[in-house]
Amino acid sequence: MSTSIFYHAGCPVCVSAEHDIVNLIGSDNVEIVNIGEDKTRIAEAEKAGVKSVPALLTPTKNVLHLNFGASIEDVKA
Repeated sequence: MSTSIFYHAGCPVCVSAEHDIVNLIGSDNVEIVNIGEDKTRIAEAEKAGVKSVPALLTPTKNVLHLNFGASIEDVKA
């Protein structure tokens, strides 16, 4: 993986963080995944270690949890 993945659920906190992440690292360096809309990606996020969203998975596979919008369990519901 050479780019980061930004997981979020579409809430205002997540969307604000998305804009900041894109402005900081550039849209070419991050894949945006709204797991609120694409629930098929939840298992992938969990496997990577995402516990809540918004979260950024770095190219070195570190998960950076930003603010707190929703837990993964809440997104699954």
